[in-house]
Amino acid sequence: MAEHLRIIPLGGNGEVGKNMLAVEYGPDILIIDAGIMFPENDMLGIDFIIPDWQYLRDAQRAEHVRGIIITHGHEDHTGALPYVLREINAPVYTTRLTRGLIELKLKTHKLLDQTVFHTIQAGDNITVGPFQLEFFRVCHSIPDAVGVGITTPAGLIVHTGDFKFDHTPVDGKPTDFAKLAELGGRGVLALLSDSTNAERPGTTPSERVVEAAFDQVFREAKGRIVVATFASLISRIQQVATVAARYNRKLVITGHSMSENIRIAQKLGYLNLPEGLVVKVEEAGRLLPSETVMMVTGAQGEPASVLARMSTGQHRQVGVMKGDTVIISAHAIPGNEEMIHRTINRLFQRGAEVLYDPIAPVHVSGHASQEEHKLMLNLVRPQYFIPIHGELRQLKAHARLAQQVGIPPQNTFIVENGYVIEFDDGEGMISGRVPGGYVYVDGSSVGDVSPEVLRDREVLSRDGFVVAIVQRDSETGQVQGRPEIITRGFVFEREAEDLLVGAEDAVVNTVKANHASGKTLRDKVKDALSEYLYRETKRRPMVIPVVLE
Repeated sequence: MAEHLRIIPLGGNGEVGKNMLAVEYGPDILIIDAGIMFPENDMLGIDFIIPDWQYLRDAQRAEHVRGIIITHGHEDHTGALPYVLREINAPVYTTRLTRGLIELKLKTHKLLDQTVFHTIQAGDNITVGPFQLEFFRVCHSIPDAVGVGITTPAGLIVHTGDFKFDHTPVDGKPTDFAKLAELGGRGVLALLSDSTNAERPGTTPSERVVEAAFDQVFREAKGRIVVATFASLISRIQQVATVAARYNRKLVITGHSMSENIRIAQKLGYLNLPEGLVVKVEEAGRLLPSETVMMVTGAQGEPASVLARMSTGQHRQVGVMKGDTVIISAHAIPGNEEMIHRTINRLFQRGAEVLYDPIAPVHVSGHASQEEHKLMLNLVRPQYFIPIHGELRQLKAHARLAQQVGIPPQNTFIVENGYVIEFDDGEGMISGRVPGGYVYVDGSSVGDVSPEVLRDREVLSRDGFVVAIVQRDSETGQVQGRPEIITRGFVFEREAEDLLVGAEDAVVNTVKANHASGKTLRDKVKDALSEYLYRETKRRPMVIPVVLE
């Protein structure tokens, strides 16, 4: 009896980031990508978010994971891999550059020695359990990106990874049209395709557009140039290096992650940096501003990044001065707009000229736009279509494009994380849902921060807290002395004496009126004090009662 084929998005569907997908045939499982997502503004204290793979923990499914495919080296596809490998002992299949970037990460987590890698390249055809894998080249904003055709006993699946159709990519390696057409000619059961730019009409410009824009900036700039981009955007780093050499500027790299990524990419032959082009920060101080270009992290306005610290004057080695030209070569990840705008404003305050998309063509997306999506759909001609990698609005937009090229609405599955798409004898259906939520990473803590903890942090950040300490005689029930009221982030104690005296009275009266003890008494003190503070201030600080018997 034939087994069922199941496709289960565990991350990346209904959101931008933390991409992770499980393909399951019978007991055998294949994982595609394991990424992170940046926290939203209300996720206070959270470093990043990883997928919830509880489904793989259940029923000992982790033992049946035959392999983990990583399509390319961006954090939203690789960042959760160290956490996955702690629980799932499976080999990792990826290309040379992506492997080099992952090894840096695993070395930090002390997992490198125990991880089994299989280095693949576009064009390889390998077997992993019941899955026949055919890797094909796709163009993205990082070299060595691949998609994969997965032949299962139930049919052929095509997963595009992140892609666009760039006819003139920086590395000279466009998306493999011929392989996509060949896969489509065999009959594709299901296409899973990147939806990030599905709302954007037309086609995504070539990476070459950026180089022309950089050339103009470098030709006209009189002072120092600072370029902020993602640490893993290797193609952009190559473009900056090429133009810097053309205009006799020395290249300064700051930021540990960017320096390490450049070292790996150069070692593996994916970056061509002329001898003597790169100088250390200390050496750059002896050069004229017109002789330097600096590459930094912080294109998303991250508070701890190099660019953010430069904008506030808190970087110990480099600052921003009048006459500098700052190029932010990145699109804003949804939710990061406020931090990016704040950084841009601070750079302007310090006298810099700031160039960013959309006021200058200093960045192009690595994702396909609508006409490219139609081309992908027409090349592959799938029986079923599953849009992936995007918020729900982007998945919906992608589904509309599929209908325009002739895929019936009933054969399109627009699903969020955790929904199980099952194929039985060539017929697809949604057959249930598994966990697919957020797992928060806060420092070394993974999954310990719950939504309730985040709500507490939000209350503390908005209204502060009040601690009420009262001592009571356990035998007589009489209050001993006056309560002590401690506040932080609520009111300034020296300017709110009357309010705090009233708070003390509220605590004393509550303790005197109640003969309860323990948690019951603490709850009554908390309720009474909360009610008093709201009545007087219309604010709700977190109230923490302490009753000493």
